[in-house]
Amino acid sequence: MISAWETSDIMQDTFSRGRSVRLISFGEENDLESSIKARLLRYWKVYAGALVLAIISDMIGIVRFDIGIGTLTLFPMVFATIIGGLFGPDLLKLFNMEESGAAGAMVLVCLAPFMAKMGVGAGANLARLVEVGPALLLQEFGNLGTILISLPVALLLGLKKEAIGACYSINRDSNLGLTTDIYGPDAPETKGTFAVYIVGSVIGTVFMSLLASIVASWNIFHPLALGMASGVGSGSMMTAAAGTLATIYPDYAEVIPVLGGASDMLTGITGIYMGTFIGLPLTTWLYNRLEPKIGRIFARNTMDSGVEGEAE
Repeated sequence: MISAWETSDIMQDTFSRGRSVRLISFGEENDLESSIKARLLRYWKVYAGALVLAIISDMIGIVRFDIGIGTLTLFPMVFATIIGGLFGPDLLKLFNMEESGAAGAMVLVCLAPFMAKMGVGAGANLARLVEVGPALLLQEFGNLGTILISLPVALLLGLKKEAIGACYSINRDSNLGLTTDIYGPDAPETKGTFAVYIVGSVIGTVFMSLLASIVASWNIFHPLALGMASGVGSGSMMTAAAGTLATIYPDYAEVIPVLGGASDMLTGITGIYMGTFIGLPLTTWLYNRLEPKIGRIFARNTMDSGVEGEAE
């Protein structure tokens, strides 16, 4: 039996421990709150600038230009990137290097909710993969073939680890978030992904329209196969390619956009898994084996051209 005095001592000791735990917890909360306030005061220009850029870019919206061979489409992300670059330490100098570095580190924080949304959406739609035919399911493996072409070309152009992020996929929003999450916002792999993301945003629709018309002129693929191939994981690119194909093949004008939309949806679902488990590992493996060889070729050609220039 425990006496009343012992019970009182135990209760007092438990209360004291609970109070000390609460005090420690309150202390940690105060430290965290102070840290947040200090960061807000230190980098207030970054937060204010991001808000202003978001408002300006959203007000501009999507801008399209007819350039004869197609339509050049500029999205708000492009305007935000261009204006943000102008405000940086290299041009208008509204932000210094420290503030630019802090802004780069915040990219992952901003992309985290989007990555969570992508994960929830992919998990919720996995059951749909069973309902479609093998052609749509296996088409994502075809996208891996571009790695074998693009990576050697990137290395011949002198890219290093940027080639990994640039070549492993089409590099849309989910891929940008994936590369940032794995390598970090300042890694060369992430810079390669972001560069292709911007290029795709600017000329992706025009490129896909031209590519669809060129491939269709070969007359070696069925129109429905081309319709499925237009779903590369970008809604704007898919629409541009499917619209071109529907014009070329009026008999399949109603079916091609449907297959393109289904293909684009499946690519969005499976693309993140394909990039994580196959695309990135395959590109990294090829890079480690090709870069020592192709890198020497690029270095030798650069050296030879430099010698010729001096001789002239």
